[in-house]
Formats: sequence, C-alpha cells, structure tokens
Amino acid sequence: MTKKQKKVLIRIIVAAILLVILHFVPLEGLWLGLLYLIPYAVIGYDILRKAVLGIMHGEVFDENFLMAVATVGAMGLGEYSEGVAVMLFYQIGELFQAVAVGKSRQNISALMDIRPDYANIEAEDGSLEQVDPDDVEIGTIIVVRPGEKVPIDGVVVEGTSTLNTSALTGESVPREITVDQDVISGCVNLTGLLKIRTTKEFGESTVSKILDLVENSSMKKSKSENFITKFARYYTPAVCYSALALAILPPVINLIMGNPAAWSTWIIRALTFLVISCPCALGLATPVAIMVGNGMGAKNGILFKTAVSLEEAGKIQIVALDKTGTITKGEPQVTDMVPAKGISEEELLGYAYALEKKSEHPLAKAIIARAEEKKIVLQKVSDFQALPGNGLRAALNSEVLTGGNMKFISNETSVSPELMKQAEKLAGEGKTPLLFAKGGKLLGMIAVADVIKEDSPQAIKELQNMGIRVVMLTGDNERTAKAIGAQAGVDDVIAGVLPDGKESVIRSLKEQGKVAMVGDGINDAPALTRADIGIAIGAGTDVAIDAADVVLMKSRLSDVPAAIRLSRATLRNIHENLFWAFFYNVIGIPLAAGVWIPIFGWTLNPMFGAAAMSLSSFCVVTNALRLNLFKVHDASRDKKIKQNVTENKSLKAENPDFCNSEIHDPKDQENIKENKENKEMTTITVNVTGMMCGHCEAHVTKAVKEAFGVEDVVSSHEKGTTVIHAPEKLDEDKIREVIKEAGYEVTGITQE
Repeated sequence: MTKKQKKVLIRIIVAAILLVILHFVPLEGLWLGLLYLIPYAVIGYDILRKAVLGIMHGEVFDENFLMAVATVGAMGLGEYSEGVAVMLFYQIGELFQAVAVGKSRQNISALMDIRPDYANIEAEDGSLEQVDPDDVEIGTIIVVRPGEKVPIDGVVVEGTSTLNTSALTGESVPREITVDQDVISGCVNLTGLLKIRTTKEFGESTVSKILDLVENSSMKKSKSENFITKFARYYTPAVCYSALALAILPPVINLIMGNPAAWSTWIIRALTFLVISCPCALGLATPVAIMVGNGMGAKNGILFKTAVSLEEAGKIQIVALDKTGTITKGEPQVTDMVPAKGISEEELLGYAYALEKKSEHPLAKAIIARAEEKKIVLQKVSDFQALPGNGLRAALNSEVLTGGNMKFISNETSVSPELMKQAEKLAGEGKTPLLFAKGGKLLGMIAVADVIKEDSPQAIKELQNMGIRVVMLTGDNERTAKAIGAQAGVDDVIAGVLPDGKESVIRSLKEQGKVAMVGDGINDAPALTRADIGIAIGAGTDVAIDAADVVLMKSRLSDVPAAIRLSRATLRNIHENLFWAFFYNVIGIPLAAGVWIPIFGWTLNPMFGAAAMSLSSFCVVTNALRLNLFKVHDASRDKKIKQNVTENKSLKAENPDFCNSEIHDPKDQENIKENKENKEMTTITVNVTGMMCGHCEAHVTKAVKEAFGVEDVVSSHEKGTTVIHAPEKLDEDKIREVIKEAGYEVTGITQE
C-alpha cells in the first residue's frame, strides 16, 4: 500500500468506529445530525471536494457528483447513518480498486527500474566521473562496474563479465559477455569491470526506446474502452435526470390522484437509484483488465505498444513469419560433417578452419565459429585466393588446400558417387555442402545452413492449433525455402520475396483475413507497418520498436502464440467484466427504482445499494486480477477461432502462376506477367559464376536492379544464371562490370 492508500484505510476505520458508536448515542434530531457530520466529513471530504471542482470545471456528471448528491440528500432527509454508510462503502470500493490497480502495475514498474541514472567516463588520471547519460556522445568509452546498469548501447572493448538481462528479456540465466560483443542498455553488470564504446546516443538506446514504449502504452485507448467512454458520456447524465424524475414525478402523480405525495419515500428511492447506478464497475471493466494484461506481458518479455494492440492481437487469423532470424537463428551454422576415409572430423574441421579464416563469406563464419567452439588450433596458410564461383585456394605446408562447391572440388580430386548423393540430399534439405581437399586428396564435406530455432516448430504448431494459418516469407530460392518450411511445419511458403516485396505479400494476405507480421529487422519494417498487427522479434532494434505493435524481448518465436494467447485471455476478461457490470445494473436499477414493489414487495435501502455498488466493483477488479494467474505459454486450453476466410487458402491456389517463378512477390510477379505479354521486352540471360547460396543471389539481384533500374531480375546459384527482363537490350560491358563489382564473374550473356 502507498502512503495515500494507508491514509484512506485509516479514515475508513475511524469513520466505521464512529458510525458504530453513534448508533448507540441517545440523541435525536439536529444534534444527532451534527454528530453524524463528523464521520461523514472524515470519510467523504475528498469526494465532496472533487464533486465541487467538477461542477466548477463543467464536468458535472461523474461518480463523485453522484455520491455527493446521494449522501447529502440522505443526510438532508434525516437518514444520517445511511448517508455515512453509503460514502463509507464507496470509499472501501475505491480503496480496493486502487490497491488492485497498483498491484497490477508492479510488473511494469519493475521494468521501469532499468532506467540508468548515470554513466561512468574515465578521466585522464584514471578516476571515474559520473555524467548524465544524455550527455554521452557516440563513440565514447564508458566504464560499467559490477552491480551497475549498462546505461547506453555499445560494444565491449575491454573486460569480460556476466550480464543480468532479466529486466529486459525475463531470462533468469545471466549472459556471458566479452570483447567485441554488443551489449544493450538496461542490463545489470554482475561480475567483471567492462569498458564499452557507445554506438548510440542515450535517447536512441534500447532502454530509452523501451521506457518510451511502456510509458506510452496506455495513451491510446482500446476499442472497448472507447465504447465505454462514449457510453458513459450519455449514461451518467441519463441516470441523473432519471433520478430527478423519480424524485418528482411519482409524488406529483400521487397528488393529482388525491393520494399522499410521499416525497421522502421517493426521494430516498431516487438517491438509492443514483448510488446503485454509479458506473464505477462499468468504467473499471476494460482499463483494469488492459493494465493487468500489459503487466503480465511485461513480466514475460512481451511488450504491447498500445491497449489497441493488446486487444486486437487475439483476433489474428493469419501469421506471416519472416524466415531469417525469426524462424531460423539468422546465422549460418555447421549442420553436418562428413570426413573422408582416414580423416577425422577434427582434422577436416582444422583444415577448413585454416582456409575459411581468411574468407569474408557468410558461410565461412559458420565454419570459423564451429572451429573456435571446438578450440581447434589455427594453422597458418599462405597464397590465399578467393575464386569466384568456385571456392578458396591456399598453400599449407607446401601443399595446396582447396575448398568450395562440388563442381570445383570435382576438378581438383575424385569424389565418390556416394558422397555426391549425400551432397544432393543435403542440398535438398536447404543446406549448402562445402567440400575440401588437400594435395589433391579429398578431406571430406561440411554442410552449412541457417538452422531453425529450437522452439520454432512447436510455436508454429501452437499457432495452427489456435486456428491460425502460418505463412513463411523468405528471399531464399524455392528449394531452400521449402526445405525450411517443411522442417518448421508452416502452411504456406512464399519464396524469392525481396525486402520491399514483403509489404505487397502482406497486402494480399490482408484480403483473406486479419494478418500479423512477425519480423526481426530493418528489412521487415514496411511489412510490420502494413500488417494489422506487427510483431518484432528481438530486443533493442530501433526499427522493431518503432514499426511494430508488439515487441518480444526474449527473441523467441514461442512468444508469438503466447502474445496472442494473452490477448485472447484479456479480451475474454473484458467481456466477462462488462457482462457483470451490465447484469448488476439490469438487476439493481429496477430494484432501486421500486419497479418490483407492486410484484414482490422488494425495495432497496441506500446503504445496501452502496454495498452492492462496491461489491460490483470488487467483482470486476477481482476478475481482472485473475489474469495474473494466467499462464501465457500453456497451450492446453487453446481453441480455434472462427475464421471468416477459407482455411489454408494459399496464395498459390488463388493465383496459379504465383509460384512458377523463383520470385514470389505479388508486385514483381505482376511485372513478370506484363513483361511476358509485351512482345518488345528483351530477355537477358547472364551466366554468372561465384554464386553459392541465397545470400549471393540476393547480392547479384540487388546490384543489377540498382544499376539498370529494372525490377524483373531473377538470380539462381543452382543454375548459375541471372535472368533480366528489360524494355530494351542492355550494355553487356556494363552488365559484366556491375556483376564483377559485386564480387562475381560473368562467363556469357545472351539477349533475346
């Protein structure tokens, strides 16, 4: 409890004690009323003050006004105990609400603790000076001691340590960190002293982005909340005018009919009507559930940018997943090692390490990482050569060491049919086989691929069990894409999609249902923005936080169904709260108005009306707090949503020509079809050597597009070609020059 809440609790206790004591005081009339003003003032002075201020500012019709009118009216009619009791029950309900809401904020408040207070800069004499993080420029060396927060994103230049990232990612296991590794602000340094070169200003750092996101998450109201706000705008004045009519019309009608007016009876009923019609429960139904849902998300590393995104995420029908970095780890890894006879895996890896260490190719990094992991001793090579389209060559101990694709190594040494078949099998699985030879003798084969994350297949299965169709988008060739898609278990695979083409795919998918796009980087930003809900995997990328509606801090795909599951639970909780609030009013308002008196003889005292009103708020808040017990990763109760579109309706079925080309961007596909229909279009087939994987294809395609301003370009490392559709013949010398600058060689060009 806060100090303010404790003060309210003390006031409640004092007022309750005084109310009990006064019940036994043998006084009547004005003197008794004056005594009852003491507990009334103790418990209700703040409500009366708010009501007066509301009237002065033109905001008359709110719960404070209703409570003030009801209690003052009861006191004026001599119902002193009822007037005090109504205010007492109302304050009890408000206190419970405040405590519950405060509790629901704890998870978010814990996240806000990541805000750094200072940054350490080392002075010339070696002492540390504490400065405001806002004053630190990019490239500055800052010092983070054990126990301190990392204030700004950067790269470690000195020291090793372990970082507590739980506030950002929810991960309890500390992360090992050493030189040349990136660190993000908001983490806590646990062990060693670190020197970090800043790569961003504080305002652009992860911690600032996250804090802005959290602080502004409640600025935009959800659809349910907007509806209740609009409803309350008309509901509260209607209640007030209805209460006034209830107090005046029946007595007047009684007088006209020659009966006693019974003014006090009907005024009491009108006051009870005001009390029980107070829209507290209705107003709490949505915001408390949203707040608890946001808190549960923050606790589990799932940050919803707005209340709208929390509410709408559960309505998703189609999830589009970027492949690289989302389904897969985003970095090529060694998957298979097939040493030749008489060669051990360690020897094969050692020779490959020596050769690939001098290469800048993405596939080389995978082999280097595996060798360093196995602590292989690096052998020094000389006369290193990168042979575009083939592989690598170097000298090791007076012998020639080579590595590369099957075609290249087959010319260097003999390769058995069994190994060739195995290489084809690996290629069919989306892997890139690299062969190595030394002194004309085959050493073996190492397969490299961007492997899928451990939790990806399960996450995709969970999405499908929720009735959600899963589509994978990738710029890879169709063969590799289908292999990864089969491993992951997605419903549809759309390959050959360039970064700027993902947005077009999302646009097409939105015609079939409500779409969520899941991505991890700059290339996915247009698609994240275009989708109904953009979900960014990965903590700390500026574009992810800016473009997405939901940010998954733990960088794992299993949090996508968790976010949707939490959204559905929150939306269900809101509906339960609204039902209870409306049900309570449907029963209570007629009872307070005396509708049931002629039938059942039922009536309602203002005190019991206030108790019922507080109980309604209690039930709504308690139900919202149940979300704190919700297990976001428990898939046992998942249910399929009702789809407004045909399930498993693929883009391929919708457009038979969609997958006839390696380019599957709808915009590019449309261009291809138009070009084919235009007889004046020129088809340029360029034979290119040096392309070994999807990265190479994308590199060549991009270079050609930028150089010639054409959109219809298809590269294939398997065919060794780049096919260009242009309105006229292109300069062949320029084509050769462009592709050579990209790092590849042209062996032939035909233009038709």
